[in-house]
Order: sequence, then C-alpha cells, then structure tokens
Amino acid sequence: MNPLIAKFKKYGSLSSEAEKEIEKRCKKINKKKHDHFLKTGQTVASYFVLEKGLIRVYFNRNEKEINAWFGAENEIFGSILPVYAQQPSFENIQFLEDSVVYAISVDDLNQLYLLYPELNVIGRKIAEELCIILEERITSLHTESAEERYQVLVEKYPHLLQRISLGHIASFLGITQETLSRIRKR
Repeated sequence: MNPLIAKFKKYGSLSSEAEKEIEKRCKKINKKKHDHFLKTGQTVASYFVLEKGLIRVYFNRNEKEINAWFGAENEIFGSILPVYAQQPSFENIQFLEDSVVYAISVDDLNQLYLLYPELNVIGRKIAEELCIILEERITSLHTESAEERYQVLVEKYPHLLQRISLGHIASFLGITQETLSRIRKR
C-alpha cells in the first residue's frame, strides 16, 4: 500500500474514492543520498512519507549547518512555512540515504479537502501532531541539558543512531562532537 495513504489512515478513515484520488495525485520519487527535497527560500509545499530512507532538516547559521530534526520511514513530513503559510522555507530537507518518497502537493490536498471532508479531520490531526512535536523540541532545547537531550534521543530513536553521523547528532543536540563523545562515554 502507498505509505502516504497508510499514514493518513492512522489519523482517520478514508473512503475508497478518497483513497483512489490520493493515489492518482501522489508522486513516488527516488532520491539519492545528499539530494535535497527542499532548500532555503523554496516554496515546495508538499506532505511526504519516506517508504525507505532517512532525512535531516537543517538551517544555515553563520556558515554552519544546524540540524533541527531527523526523520525515517513511515513518518509524515512537510516544511511548515510553505505548507501552511505559502511562504518560502527557511530550512533545508536533505536525504541522508538513498530514499523512496511518496509526496502530495498541498494544492492537491486542499482540493481533496473540498471533495472528501474526512480528509479535513486527518489534516487537522497531522497539524496537531506537528505542533506537539515542535513544542516538545522547543521545550527540550530550553529546559534540558545536552546530556538529557542525548538520553531522550537514545530512548525514543535508538533505530536512528546507527544511521546518523556523530557530527549530525552533535549539531542536533547543540554541542560539539568532542562533547558528544564525552557524553557517550558516560
């Protein structure tokens, strides 16, 4: 089954007609390691799910890349500003592995919202989940030490640690690789 449709079904039921329309409008995209789905300043407004692969979201600041989050198979993604505000992105989404993506444009999705009201509930639940994830990340950055953030990463996402470079993990935690090495030794 199309992983985007499978993900939508986790948030609510879909009629067979809605499923067929999503399938018609959904694009399967193959990406190579280091390719980008989105770069700063672009307005690619799509939801997508990785069938296979790994991504990172990062920002550029003072000529450094700062990782904001990572994503793997069967998670839904989209850059907030292009998706919800039709504004250019200030983040980059890059593939860390060869990947297979299923994507649907927000324009197509908005048309489907009008045709299939059950999709409105699914869209709202996705937006709510994104808000929760963002609030947890903001709270973590402001209230937890780097060591505590690392422990949460180990507990919540052990399957990702072997797939992400230490440099990317250190950047995500807001520390140097040397500090990460000391934390990992403890």
